[in-house]
Amino acid sequence: MLWPLLAQDVIDSGPNSGGVLTMNSQRASQVSARFGSFEMDLRAGELRKRGVRIRLQAQPFQILGMLIERPGEVVTREELRRALWPGDTFVDFDHGLNNAINRLRETLGDSAENPRFLETLPRRGYRFIVPVEISATTSTDSPPSLAPSPSLERIPGQPPPVVHEKNRQPLLMVLVSSVIVGGLLIVFGSLILRRGQSSRAAAPQIRSLAVLPIENISGDVSQDFLADGMTEELITELGKSSALRVISRTSVMQYKGRKKPLQEIARELNVDALLEGTVSRSGNHVRITANLVQSSPETHLWAETYDSEDGDILGVQQRVADSVAREIRVALSPRDSTTSRDSHLVNPEAQALYFRGLHALGSAAGGASQTAVDYLQQAVKKDPNFANAYGALAMAYAVWYPGEPGPRQNMPKAREAALKAVALDDSIAAGHMALAYIDLAYDWNFGEAAQEFKRALALDPHFAIARDFYARELVILGRTDEAMVEAKRALELEPYSGMDYPAWVFCLAHRYGDSLELAQKMVAIDPNFSWGHWALAVNYEQLGNQEEAAQEYLRFEVLSGSTSQRIQRLQEGLARSGVKGFWQASLEDYRRTAKSGYAPPVLVAGVCVRLGDKKCALQWLEKGYQERDDLMIDLNVDPVFDEIRTDLGFQDLVRRVGLPEGKPQT
Repeated sequence: MLWPLLAQDVIDSGPNSGGVLTMNSQRASQVSARFGSFEMDLRAGELRKRGVRIRLQAQPFQILGMLIERPGEVVTREELRRALWPGDTFVDFDHGLNNAINRLRETLGDSAENPRFLETLPRRGYRFIVPVEISATTSTDSPPSLAPSPSLERIPGQPPPVVHEKNRQPLLMVLVSSVIVGGLLIVFGSLILRRGQSSRAAAPQIRSLAVLPIENISGDVSQDFLADGMTEELITELGKSSALRVISRTSVMQYKGRKKPLQEIARELNVDALLEGTVSRSGNHVRITANLVQSSPETHLWAETYDSEDGDILGVQQRVADSVAREIRVALSPRDSTTSRDSHLVNPEAQALYFRGLHALGSAAGGASQTAVDYLQQAVKKDPNFANAYGALAMAYAVWYPGEPGPRQNMPKAREAALKAVALDDSIAAGHMALAYIDLAYDWNFGEAAQEFKRALALDPHFAIARDFYARELVILGRTDEAMVEAKRALELEPYSGMDYPAWVFCLAHRYGDSLELAQKMVAIDPNFSWGHWALAVNYEQLGNQEEAAQEYLRFEVLSGSTSQRIQRLQEGLARSGVKGFWQASLEDYRRTAKSGYAPPVLVAGVCVRLGDKKCALQWLEKGYQERDDLMIDLNVDPVFDEIRTDLGFQDLVRRVGLPEGKPQT
């Protein structure tokens, strides 16, 4: 054991030592240990953080030394007692150890509740939970002074760890010191060799990662937006590496607030590593702690704390992402030095509004999209050069904005915001994604849409929703096999909550078995997930189970927040006349809505087809063409319209939209 050796033969408690580590050899071993941002110099008896010496008393220093010698292993309380409080020393061991551990944690900026370095195992001992790099070199420098080191202090009133005889002869001291140094070199040489072999053999092979929901520890629930927004930003930033599969936000947010073993989460998400952390904010001060854990075997790879005094949330987030990338040896996409992120510090108030907007977009609450738009508009008003906020605003208008007031009002606003985003920073994937969706669903410019999708995915290979929409484009263009590949890639990124859109893509491809399987999984995971019931309804309908399909459509309406009046009419229609009564009530309600607001014309046309009214269907489809309804792009593959696909008027609409004719490959 290394540290008993140091305690017995290296620590000198003579009248000039102050209980600090000293060596009396003319040829000494320079030994250091690195962990996180700290370096422990065993020859000088010093602890440094980023090169700055930190004051630490002798006993906490010795405890740290024993822990870093065996990272990942339990150092028992009994081992610490034998090394630091021998049997002939009369002290209150529990009080002394607890005091030393508390001082050590205070110096490292650690805590027992959320340990980053030192983990407590109740009634057993302690474990150092971050990797340690040991190095040793031989130096012929003159020996260090025997004067007390300012970095170490003896605890007042407590004896030094070991008392040496004061009358040893000089020759004996030289001989003993020589033996000590030789022993140290042998021990450290063996230790370094074992560490090197072990690290090479156990070097983490991390190819997939999940960023668990960042925890808000500020004590203020109104700051949850910051934790959720930070989670999404870290996922986006780390997703820029094509060498690393990063699980999407929608799949990881299910673990928010849930205490579940990390290995179990990793197994469910099928990832090699997990990034967890906390965030707190007070005024403009932001502190983030981050901890990277390899899942199998469970190993703490890295931990760090990041602070910002000027409210630069995005800057701190970038430092975390870069540190993780270095630790697992993946390179993020190079950022153009001319981009807005590199050229100016985003206004802190604008950053806070941006994170509030992201939080609203991720909310299932009614009116969330409008709330998101409001926050994001305020963000770009505070900082007109904030490219990320323009990208999120474009996505809010193009993809998540509610149906009212309709695409002719929303899409031009989305295009304006997207163009502004890519003009400020061409590396903003969300800006290119929004442009792609506008080209696809509003302009029906499929060539440009494909180019923008590819650009967005090149910038962020793990942008799941971009893969979803690109898969949809490939299906409607008749490239079904390619569409299936993209949909399955999206599923890898969203293994739990991202199954609804691939289910729709499979349905458009007339692959009902695959689509139904995803629908059943969604409902099994979350019985209240509205889109899971919608996917069940679509597939039941195409598989001939009309009654059960109507029941599932009704569940979708209830869970998605339709008005109580609409739900009541649908229930009454279903009770009165079965499936036909359900669709008749739906048509009447759509017509009522269209008199004062926006009713998606293609959805109404689909109801007309179900009721056998082809003329009604074509009239609403013509309205959909005029309104630029985004569902018009599905005409040639949507199974609802199979019954009228041969109608000349329907075929004319397909050509005018610019779609290829015919069913998809199956």
